[in-house]
Amino acid sequence: MPYDGDVRPGGPSAVRELDEVVIRKASVGPLDNNVYLVTCRTSRSQLLVDAAADPDRLLELIRDGSGAGRLSVVVTTHRHADHHGALESVVAVTGATTAAGADDAAGIAVPTRRRLRHGDVLTVGHVMLEVIALRGHTPGSVALAYREPDRVPGEAPSRSEAVPGRVHLFTGDSLFPGGVGNTQRDPERFTQLLDDVTERVFDRFDDRTRVYPGHGADTTLGAERPHLAQWRLRGW
Repeated sequence: MPYDGDVRPGGPSAVRELDEVVIRKASVGPLDNNVYLVTCRTSRSQLLVDAAADPDRLLELIRDGSGAGRLSVVVTTHRHADHHGALESVVAVTGATTAAGADDAAGIAVPTRRRLRHGDVLTVGHVMLEVIALRGHTPGSVALAYREPDRVPGEAPSRSEAVPGRVHLFTGDSLFPGGVGNTQRDPERFTQLLDDVTERVFDRFDDRTRVYPGHGADTTLGAERPHLAQWRLRGW
């Protein structure tokens, strides 16, 4: 079935197949948390974004995507408990490395083996994901950006005319359809988050960029970009 990103707790996964990776999205727990499994199609190595809840469901998701591969790393996008409730169980079964933003690691009960900083790169099999710090929802919130390979149109004479690959952005609770994450009406935190989202996401990536948030429906930067000024004006 075509990927639509519409998932519900207890329901099936949504699966998006790309040239280099397969992205599986599922929803778990009482707070309808999204979890994402990124599988390298060559090596079958896997990365899980947010082991939020329901370890049995997550282990099923991992098995669905594993083939002959294994889960290499679990990235926790931020320290809020609803995003790492199943982390201990998943790591105990799989032996995966834990990773989280350096400034949030102390707030996660499971020890963080790799503390992430803005600009770091995670390698999963043959693919790379860039770490983007989006401070404000929590001090150490991070997003992950995967870029598809550039494409050369059939009539183009050289790679200099290649079309940049589309970006897939896993944003945790920092960016949703309709706005940035909750900053409890704190103006400094809100300004920090919106500034980071503007400068590190919207100013860098084009409108084709797919956004996969920590809860709810997916979106694109093209759908959200016209509303940035409105978000700043309303203050949330």
